[in-house]
Amino acid sequence: MSSSNRTGSSPLTFILTGIPSLLMSSYWMALPLCCLYLLMLLGNCTLLWIIKTDHSLHTLMYYFLPMLAMADLGLSLSTLPTMLAIFWFESTSLRFEACIVQMYFIHSFSAIKSGVLVAMAFDHFVAICCSLCYLPDNEGGGVGVGVIFMRGICVVLPIAILIKKIPFCRSRVLSHSFCLHQDMLRLVCGDVRVNSLYRLTVVILTKGLDSLTILLSYMMIIRAILNIVSQEARAKAFSTCISHLCAVLIFYIPLIGFSIIH
Repeated sequence: MSSSNRTGSSPLTFILTGIPSLLMSSYWMALPLCCLYLLMLLGNCTLLWIIKTDHSLHTLMYYFLPMLAMADLGLSLSTLPTMLAIFWFESTSLRFEACIVQMYFIHSFSAIKSGVLVAMAFDHFVAICCSLCYLPDNEGGGVGVGVIFMRGICVVLPIAILIKKIPFCRSRVLSHSFCLHQDMLRLVCGDVRVNSLYRLTVVILTKGLDSLTILLSYMMIIRAILNIVSQEARAKAFSTCISHLCAVLIFYIPLIGFSIIH
């Protein structure tokens, strides 16, 4: 094959795209982005500090909140450098190796966050539907934390390894302000069946299985809540799930949108 990842001595670079229909030098767009990132940092760091200092929160119920905060921090900080570089400095080029690293962290933290949301849904399910079996001080929650992190780290690693070995010979312009695996595959001129098949398997076994588990958990939770006779107890049980349900919708709706686009 005449084309390869690198032509001559020049390194392979990708061209990132800002928000469609907006000028690249839209400083008025960069300022709200900075404010959102600062708000994200402040909110998540405050949550971590409160949970660390308040010993009454050191229970299984609150094991998953710092994990969710760390996953959100990692996911946001993975996109921060290129987003601000585009809107503040009009820098759109990104080296191939840096693009792979960014892609790996975005997908890895995304898988970790999805796993945390599943664990929280299961925790709510046990607390409401099997309250006699629920142990708020169960130290086994630490094992679940490790499993969630290891799953997010390990399942994405082969994706980064596989895409590093295939040639790019089409346009180097990506569709977003950061690197995504499905977006990079569009630019490959070689056989991408192995990459596509593995990615599809990962998506099914992580996001697909996770969303199905969350859906089934909440179906059973809602059924259990509706069977509660006391209106006050029913409202209290439902209120414990509202914040988690909002977090699920905020995470999965954009994810479904990206999947439909690609």
